[in-house]
Amino acid sequence: MQKNNGMKLVVLMLMVVVIAAGLSACSGKNGNDSKTRIIKDGAGREVKVPNKVKRVVCVGVGSLRYTSYMDAADLVVGVEDYEKKDKTTALPYNYVNHSKFEKLPVTGTNGIPNTEAIVKANPQVIVLSSFASVNADELSEKTGIPVVVIPGSDTTLDKKAYKTIEIMGKLYGKEDRANELKEYFDDVKKDLKDRTKGIKNKNKPLVYVGGVSFKGHHGFEGTEALYGPLELIRANNLANTTGQKGAFNMDIEKVVAADPDIIFLDFNGIQIIKQQYRQNKGLYDSLKAVKKGKIFSQISFRYCATNLETSIADSYYAGCKVFPKEFKGVDYEKKAREAFKKLLGKDIYDDMKEEGYEFRSLKLGE
Repeated sequence: MQKNNGMKLVVLMLMVVVIAAGLSACSGKNGNDSKTRIIKDGAGREVKVPNKVKRVVCVGVGSLRYTSYMDAADLVVGVEDYEKKDKTTALPYNYVNHSKFEKLPVTGTNGIPNTEAIVKANPQVIVLSSFASVNADELSEKTGIPVVVIPGSDTTLDKKAYKTIEIMGKLYGKEDRANELKEYFDDVKKDLKDRTKGIKNKNKPLVYVGGVSFKGHHGFEGTEALYGPLELIRANNLANTTGQKGAFNMDIEKVVAADPDIIFLDFNGIQIIKQQYRQNKGLYDSLKAVKKGKIFSQISFRYCATNLETSIADSYYAGCKVFPKEFKGVDYEKKAREAFKKLLGKDIYDDMKEEGYEFRSLKLGE
């Protein structure tokens, strides 16, 4: 009897040792799960995520773009439906990664997640853009998957872009890549702004940008206050004088009255502008910029929000045309290629030119 009791005691002690060892292996110094960590997302939420993230689903405009910028596209296990459509340089990050994305399951539509498809794709984390029409906590509750929110940025190199890069650097364990991109952005902004910082606004040519897309394509009237590429070079943007914010339609009569020195046209609206010109040649031909041949292209950088590499390329081209003295010696094509290579890992400028997107002088109606 005593022998049996002794055996039971030994077995019990062994069980205690095994359980304790198991708990120790799963716990950190403070009793926290060593396989997870806490990061603060763009909504100020503290989110528990795996120490090493290997599988993600991106929801909402910008989340997959910035994941691609972070050289983390291989982590993606599901995409929204539009990411699998025709390959086009108008969406550069998708163009470069299209062969990967087209093989992945569809896990949402334009910022609306398909929770069943997401669960089936089995990501460790859902990366949610603030542009998406869904609540992060509700999505996490429905799927049982942690959701990390990133700020939605629809302009050029603003604080939200930097914050998104910072959050993704921590999430993906790519802090070095995040620092590399932030340093590149800083260098670009300084280079562009320093060239024109000593010029007073009254001494700058008046500039107008037409054909800007927002909620669809627009013609000559489609313009934008605080237009990213013009802001980076400190240009005198006609739209900034209207009191408007962001993209809007400006009456052609007001443009004619202001008679800008230089006009840029976004390729997204070029077909509409051609029709408008044919219908009212006299009005457009009265513009100073038309008479002097001061009409130039802008490659459409806003496709599903802002594509930073294209916007940076647009900035250098605009700088060379608006401030030729200050940008003397700058090779805008080289700068474009650098931007594509830095953010996408591949120079796609030649591919863009084949699709008709390039930096060049324009003539209305042609």
